[in-house]
Amino acid sequence: MEEVFIPLLLGIDIGGTKVALALGDEQGRVLERTRRPTDVTGRADDDLARIAEDARGLLARAGVTPGDVACVGVSAPGPIDADGERLLHPPNLPGWGDVPVRRILADALGVPVHVENDANAAALAEWRVGAGRGFDDVVYLTASTGIGAGVVLGGRLHRGHAGNAGEIGHAPVEWEGLPCVCGQRGCLEAYVGGAAWTRRLQAITPVTSAVARIAGGVEHARPEHVVAAAGAGDAFARSEMERFNRYLARAIVTLVFVLAPEVVVLGTIPASAGEALCLAPLREQVAAQVWPILGRDLRILPAALGADLPDYAGLCAALEGLGPRSA
Repeated sequence: MEEVFIPLLLGIDIGGTKVALALGDEQGRVLERTRRPTDVTGRADDDLARIAEDARGLLARAGVTPGDVACVGVSAPGPIDADGERLLHPPNLPGWGDVPVRRILADALGVPVHVENDANAAALAEWRVGAGRGFDDVVYLTASTGIGAGVVLGGRLHRGHAGNAGEIGHAPVEWEGLPCVCGQRGCLEAYVGGAAWTRRLQAITPVTSAVARIAGGVEHARPEHVVAAAGAGDAFARSEMERFNRYLARAIVTLVFVLAPEVVVLGTIPASAGEALCLAPLREQVAAQVWPILGRDLRILPAALGADLPDYAGLCAALEGLGPRSA
């Protein structure tokens, strides 16, 4: 019987706090992985040289060489140019300017490289092997430090003009509302993004609340402390979760009317908050605001990959780089 060759893939997820590398295959199996703090020097060439060295070390531990790898997938914070060649002054990687990531890593490893915006790569991962598996029309939305979204329509990643589809975090939920780091006002991210919410909590959390107690002081209050305190019944934390859900529901309603997805997958804060505090109220609010034909079969689900998401994001970026043969 003729042996079936299953190409190896290398995934690299470059985050603001960590770099994750994973060796896997088209079947979705992770064969080897490693992680470390990002520790950017501010010199992109040096930082990418270290990532390439991490990759060679990972491959050596797995007993393979770069020549055994069909494609390297890179999941990276945007913005990324329309050709998927360059990172353009990513705010979460201080000191990085206009960086030709694809060329640098391809030259260093001698392997084709495909670069995806991290939200797109996460959407591909949740669609292929996570909560969106088996569906053709999926929106992945993460509420972490900022708000990002990736969109799969008709079983294909939708990048939009110049690769900028999915920026729901900067759609307004309040006209002339709170200022956002992007320079606009009223953006969703200014209301439910983790960084913006943290600033709000450290300004308004009552010293008598469970949020302050769990955080070890108002000055340390963060969204995860709200989730924990709300679960324990704290009134202030509950009101903050209601506010979070209200603004996030507005964004989901817009996505549902524009894209008519089968599934909206929610990562990070909503997934950690769980059913009672977040997912069930969101489903109720969205159902009340969309047409029955759009809401009847809509699923709003927590992301399934959890801590494994960076591994699969990089690997699914590599799969995307292989083209339609892997769809």
